[in-house]
Amino acid sequence: MPQRETAPRRPAELLAGGRHPWILVSLAGALSFVAMLDMTIVTIALADIAADLDVSASMAQWAVLGYQLAVVALLLPAGRWLDGGSGDNGGIGPRPALLLAVSGFALFSLVSAAAPWMAWLAVARIAQGCFAALLFVLMPVLVMRAVPPERRGRAMSVPATLGPLGAVTGPALGGVLLDAFGWRAVLLVKLPVCLFALLVVARVLPGPGRVTAPGRRPLTDAALFGGAVASLLLALTFAPTAPGWLLLALATVPLALWWRRRPGARPVVDAVRASGVLGGYAAICALAAGFTAMHYVVALKLQEDSGLSATSTGLTVLAFPLAMALLGPLGGRLADRYGPRPVAVVGAVVTASGLTLLALRSGDGWTQGDIAWRLAVAGAGTGLYGGPTQTLVMSAAPPGAMGIAGSLAQLSRSLGFALGPALASATWGMADSRDGARYALALAAAAVWSCVLLLSVRRPRTLHPADTRTATAPAGSAVTAAPAADRPRPPRSAPRRAGEGAEGGDQAQVRPGRAARTARWGRSRGAGPPAPDANGSAPGRG
Repeated sequence: MPQRETAPRRPAELLAGGRHPWILVSLAGALSFVAMLDMTIVTIALADIAADLDVSASMAQWAVLGYQLAVVALLLPAGRWLDGGSGDNGGIGPRPALLLAVSGFALFSLVSAAAPWMAWLAVARIAQGCFAALLFVLMPVLVMRAVPPERRGRAMSVPATLGPLGAVTGPALGGVLLDAFGWRAVLLVKLPVCLFALLVVARVLPGPGRVTAPGRRPLTDAALFGGAVASLLLALTFAPTAPGWLLLALATVPLALWWRRRPGARPVVDAVRASGVLGGYAAICALAAGFTAMHYVVALKLQEDSGLSATSTGLTVLAFPLAMALLGPLGGRLADRYGPRPVAVVGAVVTASGLTLLALRSGDGWTQGDIAWRLAVAGAGTGLYGGPTQTLVMSAAPPGAMGIAGSLAQLSRSLGFALGPALASATWGMADSRDGARYALALAAAAVWSCVLLLSVRRPRTLHPADTRTATAPAGSAVTAAPAADRPRPPRSAPRRAGEGAEGGDQAQVRPGRAARTARWGRSRGAGPPAPDANGSAPGRG
């Protein structure tokens, strides 16, 4: 039967009133920058905080650790909340979600800067990290909804490049502010960006949506998962100086197993299985670990062994973020043209090659020129890699699970940031002073080479009709599924092969079961519109 021509529709997952999509993309990049900046900028001020508030250096560390713990522990619960949970809450619209996240982030920046004692500062930084977790999850979702599918690669490269740049430039910017205005100014630097973001959100984003508090069951899931992740992060943070902290990592196992057995874990597990990009999440973690391990080793090596000043070291290391910033937009454009997976693989190869060159050069006699160009190679590869990898995992998210996909990507990156320095420090400590840096850099290079393998393995996407109830976002939630008409389709002259999915040619296998037959029976009784199949099309149409 010939198919009837239909007029092209505006993608439902694009934001209403999205006449300024690139303003929203730029906003996502700016907020990603300040959220990542806040993870590292305070480290340079810890000595001043300890002296001013009359506490030990280990206590002052909670100004950084409190923020990081809250972010990592709440990333996945925040993604579940944005997706609407499993019926315990009605989701949260994009406008109120951003207003809540940015307002809370800015408010507790002020509260932190006004801290008269250390306990106040630690609690305020934990609260700020809670809102930062919501920001981290919202940024990729905002980008995915702001632009059409054919432009997502270049759009996603904006926050994927600016976020890590914020982490890299944090200590340098913090040092300037610390010398000029003191440690409290370090905590206030992001306020102008937050105020600008609030104005943009109020003017550009649509009005519908409301904040709905999560139910009791999601809060229990958040406590279990957050406790497991926090135990692991604390163990990785303190183990290099006190190996006994590794025992705390054992608490991760029972908490994670308990969470896995609860109903709230099922949508997360189903989303990972259905997307077929588990290797993508692992690759994000591995590259983040290699990235931070390299920065840790190079900074120490240049200052301690090569005798360079902090300023000279900072200028040398600057080669990495400069190359990353230059190549980031190119990576997004190439991903839109050739697909995100091959571009991400090429970026991983270039990054791994740069780290391998660093490992081969390490030893005595490091010079700024020798290190700078190798760092530039690694930075160029990271720029090619970041945006396409984020696009890959977000585009593969099943309907209604985009918040989960964004939170898993950010969680993978955050765990890699914690894992990299810990492994580099342990590796360096086990070797002698001459070869320690070489072994640590070799480990960083091996982590990034593993990304090539992880991204090269293409796993079929599998969608279960029985699980569509857990992959459907409620109306008005921050995450909505792309309808079939909005997904890229093959030319009419080239009919789609059976089983071919919509994202990048990955195969989608549908395994009908009792739930599918029940759904058909329900539709025959007027129970609602047919659920989309794995290709995003409604069955029985055309």
